[in-house]
Amino acid sequence: MLDCFAGKSDAQTIILTPVAKSGFAAWQKKQPKLTAAWIAASGFKADPGSVLLLPAGGKGDGAVGGTLVGVDGDGDIWSWGAAAERLAPGRYALDETVSDPAAARAALGWALGSYRFDRYKKSEPSGAKLVFTKAMRAGGADRTAGSIYLVRDLINTPASDMGPGELATAAHALAREFKGRCKTTVGDELLRDNYPMIHAVGRASNRPPRLIDLTWGKPRDPRVTLVGKGVCFDSGGLDLKPSSSMLMMKKDMGGAAHALGLARMIMAAELPVRLRVLIPAVENSVSGDAFRPLDVLHSRAGKTVEIGNTDAEGRLVLADALTEAISEKPAMLLDFATLTGAARVALGPDLPAMFCNDDGLAGDLYKAGQQENDPLWRMPLWRPYLKLLDSTVADINNAGSIPQGGAITAALFLHEFVGNDVPWAHFDIYAWNQSPRSGRPKGAEAMAIRAAYSVIAKRFG
Repeated sequence: MLDCFAGKSDAQTIILTPVAKSGFAAWQKKQPKLTAAWIAASGFKADPGSVLLLPAGGKGDGAVGGTLVGVDGDGDIWSWGAAAERLAPGRYALDETVSDPAAARAALGWALGSYRFDRYKKSEPSGAKLVFTKAMRAGGADRTAGSIYLVRDLINTPASDMGPGELATAAHALAREFKGRCKTTVGDELLRDNYPMIHAVGRASNRPPRLIDLTWGKPRDPRVTLVGKGVCFDSGGLDLKPSSSMLMMKKDMGGAAHALGLARMIMAAELPVRLRVLIPAVENSVSGDAFRPLDVLHSRAGKTVEIGNTDAEGRLVLADALTEAISEKPAMLLDFATLTGAARVALGPDLPAMFCNDDGLAGDLYKAGQQENDPLWRMPLWRPYLKLLDSTVADINNAGSIPQGGAITAALFLHEFVGNDVPWAHFDIYAWNQSPRSGRPKGAEAMAIRAAYSVIAKRFG
């Protein structure tokens, strides 16, 4: 159980009552006169994320009789994150009238609001703890929060301490925790085992590239495969990024972190699936051995790829991993990648772009995103733009010939290595909060994995 949760209630436990702004006026009229007068005098309006301590009735000793929490309906998560941050240290419990699903969401929000990344700079925890109930556990609040903590921790860690080797160590630790298996193909072994593009992208670094391959579950269960972009730092290669663009590149392994976080959710819930996670882990560096613009790379799929831009490296390593993924014909294939700035231009930092070759899967993912307050937006695999990846010397170019539609051409590039025989969705994510919000501190963020988990659980659970 996470440190932000407490055990059973006691005499000192403060009860939290959620109130929605839409029905707050009517609710307030039903309260005792002294309580209603206190609320009116405080100016509390039940805005989402606001809190108000109520005095213990008639005692006059300053004791707290309860706390109101403004929420945006039963589906709200983030207001509870704000409450965890704003309330004084103590033990809190939800009012018994809160439904089980709402309680699970409240617990998740509380946990996410309690998150701290303190590996390098210690911070004081809020000290506010929420009594953890069976309903919260049944709703998966602890395993979901723990998985999002993993995602955030991995991405927040700087590249000095999160290279390809450290990323592999994290995957091996996760496999051990849930009795899975993990193997890693390192350095020139990638050439031996036919992962030439992963090797080409990562060979310039003194930290060897590798392919991480985690498996878990019974072999006869439906196969679910996750692929995550593990570019632990992206200098842009010989097409060097400007310093302003390079500044955030410790998070370019965010797709790998998402794949591991989603894998943790699946394993912790013991879903009846055969899970496989493939992570091409590299550092895109500059050296005399770096791959060059207009080089032609061979891929695991047998296609040749002309390099139009060395800063479009993520799709190269993903292509080799996706080729291996479809060889087993999984029932579902999902990949996560901090792939393009174009997706952020189109949808902003908070809304992941989702590309999908299966309308049923796309519809389920979108619906789950709405239900789980974990939004995503489908973008088109617009086939006419494939001509923008034409090459005169190779089967395909890794960069589009015009600056527009970059997220689409990147997804089309990946689709060329996946095809239509396996239901596949590609998530182009930002994986970062640019400024703090309720339950979402500045820094790393998990996006779309709760929606993805919901779909996997409903289809195979």
